[in-house]
Amino acid sequence: MGTPDVTELLSDLIRVDSVTGSAGEGLVLDLVQAWFAGHAGSRVVRSPATTDGLLVVPARPSPRSSGPHLAFSCHADVVPTGAEGSWTTPPFQPRIAEGRLHGRGSSDMKAGLAAAMVAVARLHEQDLPVVLALSVGEESGCLGAPVLVDMLSAAGIDLGAVVIPESTANRIVLGHRGALWLRVETRGTSAHGSTPSAGRNAVLAMRDVLLRLDAVPLTAHPRLGAETLNVGTIAGGSVPNMVPDVCVVRVDHRVTEAASAARILDWWRGRPDVADVTVELDLAPVWTDETDPWVASLPGRVAREPAAYFTDASVFVRSMPDVPMVVWGPGDPTRVHSVDESVSLDLLADAVLAYVSAGVRWAASPV
Repeated sequence: MGTPDVTELLSDLIRVDSVTGSAGEGLVLDLVQAWFAGHAGSRVVRSPATTDGLLVVPARPSPRSSGPHLAFSCHADVVPTGAEGSWTTPPFQPRIAEGRLHGRGSSDMKAGLAAAMVAVARLHEQDLPVVLALSVGEESGCLGAPVLVDMLSAAGIDLGAVVIPESTANRIVLGHRGALWLRVETRGTSAHGSTPSAGRNAVLAMRDVLLRLDAVPLTAHPRLGAETLNVGTIAGGSVPNMVPDVCVVRVDHRVTEAASAARILDWWRGRPDVADVTVELDLAPVWTDETDPWVASLPGRVAREPAAYFTDASVFVRSMPDVPMVVWGPGDPTRVHSVDESVSLDLLADAVLAYVSAGVRWAASPV
């Protein structure tokens, strides 16, 4: 069963309705800052906007805290609950049952945040070179992570390794695919629906584009797997008796190479029927080799498969390409974004111990 301090902390975090884009994101940052105020070894640095992110750094400089830091990078926001009547109990009212703590965000990723907070506080008591980084807007495409990169630079903190405490059931996951979200538009000419030959139908033009999707130049990675695409939305026309002059689709590509975005964009922009392509999200793929000395030092089991989702590591890797990064957290990957989301209290407690061990090992032998 989870230790009381981290279980109570996670319960407090769940009570904050911090759906992406809400004021609750800032309230989580306030809660984290207030909690660390009771730990003399730690110092909190807030972003200039105060609601965009924070860092928790060692309060006392020492020879051991002056080198490259190990970062635990978390996010404050959660996804919407859906119909609250589908939940056994209200989603922001934490509930313990059968060794699990239930509530929205319990697995994604407030369990990882709570475990990292407790571990970082214990490591700062020893003046060890670790930092907690907390972003907002992760669920909408890692919107807050660039703020953390800027804050780390402004604070003069070099990172030597990064743990993303997302939901992996405490397995060490070495990476994930990136994401390229595109808005693709075809255009036509309006006409009366009774004389469609007088116009040009943008929806039919988009149909012709989509029929060629098998030709999109996708590749594969030996560990990250195959690149994919999903046409997520389509919109065109307004009424049945008009020829639509605009059709828009939004496409989600999951990519495995840094060069994939340019290659895929070239394909879309090269279609004669496509009038415009806008990049709405461009996140890099992440992969750290299991032979990396830091990975080998971590106290946990390394997973063979990548994470299915993306994380803030996609933002960090572009400014820190040589820094090893792993996804490693107590959340249950089968319960995230679900009704009655929950986390094992045993895994929560285990994560605290593992993170403390990782921090001590990092300080003893920084890589």
